[in-house]
Amino acid sequence: MTTISGGTIAELFAGAVHLTLEGEKVKPRGMETREVLDVRLLLEQPRARLLYAPPARVLNTAFAVAETVWILSGSDAPWIYEFNGQLRQYAEDDGILRGAYGPRMRRWDGHVDQVAQVLATLRDDPHSRRAVIQLYDPARDCGGHRDVPCTLGYRFHLRQGRLHMATTMRSQDLWTGLPYDIFAATTLQELMAGWLGAELGYYHHHVDSLHLYERDLDKAVDVVRPNSTIAPAPILPSLETPWEGFDALLADVRSGRPVNHPGWDCMAAVLASYQQWKRGKRDAALKGAAAISGPLGDGLRASYAALQSRAESADQAR
Repeated sequence: MTTISGGTIAELFAGAVHLTLEGEKVKPRGMETREVLDVRLLLEQPRARLLYAPPARVLNTAFAVAETVWILSGSDAPWIYEFNGQLRQYAEDDGILRGAYGPRMRRWDGHVDQVAQVLATLRDDPHSRRAVIQLYDPARDCGGHRDVPCTLGYRFHLRQGRLHMATTMRSQDLWTGLPYDIFAATTLQELMAGWLGAELGYYHHHVDSLHLYERDLDKAVDVVRPNSTIAPAPILPSLETPWEGFDALLADVRSGRPVNHPGWDCMAAVLASYQQWKRGKRDAALKGAAAISGPLGDGLRASYAALQSRAESADQAR
């Protein structure tokens, strides 16, 4: 196993790019790929979860927030496509993503809330090794649908007053997927630690196949050039909130409504701004983004700048 450690997502991402660029050339499903097997990423500060690396890698910050809310609320509803239309290619004819994590996490087999079970398990036995959330389901995922979860599951260990979390990935697209997957998973870790009254421990991200597609290699090389720098990822505002009423809070945040919580109000403002952008109300979206302080505001503004640059390039090419 290869281990990459870092205090922030920026350090992990840069280290993973360096490693994977030297990976073996493979061709799953006919796609040219660089791959490294059996990799462990150790994030020491799980709240330093937002990658900010323009111009080489510009995240869709609104999608990072939206996907996190979508998963945590147990949803597979198609509203997520407003934030990332590319997901539609993996949906079935009814528009539903069969591999959506939310229903599996919050309503496994239609009724098991695995988040609630982990919380109950660790409250009953703080040293338990059974605090597990399972996402891969062979009964569904061997059936040939388009969207098969890359994440196999999550595990939680409460030790010496700190909550550690481990994620296992069967497959991880380093360029496209990893920053979003770690953002969502560490949000869950932070919430669970708060519900348990514990300190936030380390986040472990285990990947069977860490890979870069050839289409992303040139961009990845730009990340690790000698004169290239990735901004240190700052600590995001706390998202700790009571378990009671959590689903109602998520519903408000998803609608862009303030909830009288600084961290979640920032998340709601990001979603509200992006929805304005997608509906063509660009001035309102930019005004909303300008009012968002901290890393999420910086990330959203970088997203808009990249979108505007692409639009201008497309206009010039016509």
